Amino acid sequence: MLLKLIELLSDVKKRNNRETIKKKMDATFALRRQEIVYDDPMISDVQERWPALFYAAEINAEFKRITTMPLRSRFLSQLDFLSESLLRVFAKRSGEPGKKLKNIAATMSDDTDARRESLIKGLCIYLNESPDVLVQEYMDMAEAATLSAIEKTTVGIYVTRETPGSDSSDVGIIIEAVVVLQDLDNVALAVAMLFGLFYSLNMRYPSQLRFTFEVIQKLVMELDATQLSRKAQNLKTKLLL
Repeated sequence: MLLKLIELLSDVKKRNNRETIKKKMDATFALRRQEIVYDDPMISDVQERWPALFYAAEINAEFKRITTMPLRSRFLSQLDFLSESLLRVFAKRSGEPGKKLKNIAATMSDDTDARRESLIKGLCIYLNESPDVLVQEYMDMAEAATLSAIEKTTVGIYVTRETPGSDSSDVGIIIEAVVVLQDLDNVALAVAMLFGLFYSLNMRYPSQLRFTFEVIQKLVMELDATQLSRKAQNLKTKLLL
């Protein structure tokens, strides 16, 4: 097993080696899960020992090894399937969250990626959690203020833009003040990858976003949906009406 791990670390550095990496990640799955679940290593240590685990393709593959369910395709298709029902429920929300949700609905475009991002942010607001905790926007990743903000980030998605309101130039994921994934296409994909990393790294959902990720897990992905918090159960009931 140690030899396979050494070979895997070498293979990760080679280009166009996806199938070889996948086979060796399959072969070392049991060892990796034992280390991550029982040793609870720091993210930086996991990155050093299992660098392939932080490639989008391997996040998808690892999630399927753990749950037998596809990650990216299921998350995006389920989000699209629930979109009209979510918007209907959002429209009935009252108070300050209701105002914010109406603003999101009013500015929602026909662009699929932007629509999915709006739905995810709307879900945070509906559950009385902040989308700004989930998605943080920066102008320059090299600025001192940005680097300081990253150092204080436990879990989150970052978006960089050349100018305010412009299309994103980069989307990535931060865990334990470390940028673990970058060059993602959009925020919805980043949320899917972050959700997959929670499983791959055996992490608890961050307290400030625990209801959002509970709903993603149990209502969107339909994983372990037998026990729901009151907020998740309330949303589920309204989605079924």
